[in-house]
Amino acid sequence: MSTDQEPGFDRVSNETREFQRIDEQVTAGAGRGPTPAEAAAAEQAPPVADHTREAYRDMVWKGITQVGAGRIA
Repeated sequence: MSTDQEPGFDRVSNETREFQRIDEQVTAGAGRGPTPAEAAAAEQAPPVADHTREAYRDMVWKGITQVGAGRIA
């Protein structure tokens, strides 16, 4: 069956087809690194607050010590 005979072919816009063509070129991986501007902004960001740091440590600890699927520690 040719592409133009597929069900719904007439309901998809050329813009959607172009997006899909570009999107299918995406590969798995970490993606791009930070741009120079993003890296500079990260260096100028204020330090993380202690209570935020502790909250993340607590979440990580709960995640690694969880027993059973869906168990809330």
